Amino acid sequence: MNLSQLKPGSKSRILKIGSVGPLKRRLMDMGVLVGEEIIVEKIAPMGDPIEIKIKNYKLSLRKKEAAEIEVEECV
Repeated sequence: MNLSQLKPGSKSRILKIGSVGPLKRRLMDMGVLVGEEIIVEKIAPMGDPIEIKIKNYKLSLRKKEAAEIEVEECV
């Protein structure tokens, strides 16, 4: 499952960042790393962007960027 498929309030853990090049580097610079927990805070009415909470700060990602992040839901 990828991050773009989650609903608001979902808690998950990053398994893999599928992107390569500048996008992967930018995500990693922002703290989006394998093993980190993410909470989906909200999704814009048209589905783009997605606001997440990671490491106690909020970050907005485009749906296309979020689709590159493979996650597993935490219970």
